[in-house]
Amino acid sequence: MKRSKIIMIVAAAVMAACMPLSLAAFNLKAPIATPPALLTSIGQSADVEMAKAIMNRAKLSFSMDSLVKAQALASTNAKTLIVVIGGSSKGLGAAGISADAELERAKALLAEAKKRGMKIIGLHIGGEARRGELSDRFINMAVPQCDYFIVVEEGNGDGLFTKLCGTKIPLDTVQKISQVGGPLAAAFTK
Repeated sequence: MKRSKIIMIVAAAVMAACMPLSLAAFNLKAPIATPPALLTSIGQSADVEMAKAIMNRAKLSFSMDSLVKAQALASTNAKTLIVVIGGSSKGLGAAGISADAELERAKALLAEAKKRGMKIIGLHIGGEARRGELSDRFINMAVPQCDYFIVVEEGNGDGLFTKLCGTKIPLDTVQKISQVGGPLAAAFTK
């Protein structure tokens, strides 16, 4: 291979690697969500705080309530519900809620959001550390209710999110938490 051709290939590879994530191709082909959003937790993990920071960095319009109940959706102007799924026994304890009560709150919340025509975006950003029996209860219940899902690759090592999303729910996988903002921002209309 000629030296000039090798240089061109290397330059193209370097440019592709340096391309901002916002120009990357996502599985979600067009925006589905309208601001403002309501950010909440399903499972009460601290991951919701990371999602809050990501959304602030992406300059998305949102409010946050980790324990929002279904009936509260009537008094919010949110058009999109963003759920951060990850179970934490410590977080549940701090919130004063059992895993069963959290599951019931989440089911009612998701059903009410659907009834109101809200788009539901799911996030699992805690990786492998936020998987296990407790988290998987919330994941199995909530993911099928989402209109779009973003997962950090390490959290989908067993393919659970791929299976739950199937062909009906667009699923985008990112390598690191810091990359969640790109596909999340792209999900919203401007």
